[in-house]
Amino acid sequence: MSGGIQDETVSRLVARDTVPWYKKRNLTMLYLTMLPACLGVEMTSGYDSSMINGLQAVAGWQKYFNYPDGAILGVLSSAYSLGTIFSLPFVPFIADRLGRKMSIVFGSIIMVIGAILQTATQSIAMFIISCMLLGMGIPFAIVAASSLIGELSHPKERARLGSIFNASWHPGAVIAAGVTLGTFNRHDTWSWRIPSVLQLLPSAFQLIFIWWAPESPRWLVSKGRNEEALAILVKYHAEGDENSELAKAEFTMIEQTLEIEMVHVKRSRMEMVATSGMRKRILVASFLGLATQWSGNGLTSYYLSPILTSIGITDNHTKNIINLGLTCWGFVNATVFAFNSTKFPRRRIYLICTTSILFVFTGLTIASARFAITGGIAASRATIVMIFLYSPAYNIGFNALTYTFLVELFPYHARARGITIFQAWGRCAGFFNQFVNPIGLKSIAWKYYISYCVWIAVEVLFVFFFFPETHGKTLEELSFLYESDMAVEQRNRVAAKLGQNGAGNDNDSSDSKNPLVEHNV
Repeated sequence: MSGGIQDETVSRLVARDTVPWYKKRNLTMLYLTMLPACLGVEMTSGYDSSMINGLQAVAGWQKYFNYPDGAILGVLSSAYSLGTIFSLPFVPFIADRLGRKMSIVFGSIIMVIGAILQTATQSIAMFIISCMLLGMGIPFAIVAASSLIGELSHPKERARLGSIFNASWHPGAVIAAGVTLGTFNRHDTWSWRIPSVLQLLPSAFQLIFIWWAPESPRWLVSKGRNEEALAILVKYHAEGDENSELAKAEFTMIEQTLEIEMVHVKRSRMEMVATSGMRKRILVASFLGLATQWSGNGLTSYYLSPILTSIGITDNHTKNIINLGLTCWGFVNATVFAFNSTKFPRRRIYLICTTSILFVFTGLTIASARFAITGGIAASRATIVMIFLYSPAYNIGFNALTYTFLVELFPYHARARGITIFQAWGRCAGFFNQFVNPIGLKSIAWKYYISYCVWIAVEVLFVFFFFPETHGKTLEELSFLYESDMAVEQRNRVAAKLGQNGAGNDNDSSDSKNPLVEHNV
């Protein structure tokens, strides 16, 4: 290794790399492979949400299932989340034992089976079971895909790709809204069977393209396959340059960080709550799971049709047009935020997000109340405006940053379990919402929105007092976010290792002259 690395951090080496990714052949091929292999996971999730929304305004679906509402509609809509809850305990085992790629394969196969079963549905019970199967497959793929993106991407693009991963929910939602609008006028069961069968396409792409994607270098190192991990870093992060300072520094950081984790971490069922640092991570991840589902998004994602009915819009064709317009708008603003939100401190963006949601949802509640009292067109239009304003307010933080933030929050050994805990809280909250929302809307109409306003105010306070800042650091620099003693050990060991490898001839290794120790994690 050439001289000078000892006096450089990975972050600074990354900053020195000014060549954009699209001018790097190997890195470009990596990202083009990851696009269908990983991003399709969130497309499936978005497709399902939007499809359930759209089907509620399809006469053929309503008639076939005897016009479900209230508790029955709640069960239909929440079956997806219920299936997810059932599979979550097994997700970390598959992702950590078999690898990120095999976990994506495992989840994709289950989702393909669910989509086929839903297309062939003959009864409401069969439809519910198919939704549960789709839900059972999605967490295996989401946890593994988000981890693989974070662990495999070049440090320059890691945060942005994590944001694009979550934003890919919206293309799936747009496609579903367009398909349900296109099949709306059919008078047979294919008005809803066509949207159902198309759910398997993203999973099919994952099953095809995942074999061309490399495995996570961090997972390989954790299994003692160091040479393979280094080869991947050299090929994709250094364009095949075996003398690359960045690739060798990255590998050293990964190797030494995982060694420290293995020495200090006692693997047990209580590991995730055994230390103060892990308890803080779990608290933040659990809250984030609740917040991403209890911020009112469940209403516009699954129950747009009854909301529109409550403000005087009863024509099903109009409802489907609004649903399509809303999903297209969400896709546009989510994509913009995915490319730009990661440039700013995470905590600041989350504060903007929660505060904006609070103002918008308060406005939606007031507008809905005014329509209930006066029946005026102005109040109805104001409600629709607030629904459209809600989309960017939510997407700037909860969509653009969530998986990026979670990958940064947890060290490697706890990453799959940490994201699974986030999923567990989110899915439980989603199941509760999807079951309770139609009951609340039917029983007390706009007054039900007040409960969301109160909870969103709590979210603002939680983000302000408890969210850490993770912006601007590599995953290894963030591994010991709350453990300052292990962070110091990490820096010293990495500096020593790089020095042994001939990283420089400077004999002064004091902390004041070693930038590896300057980053106070």
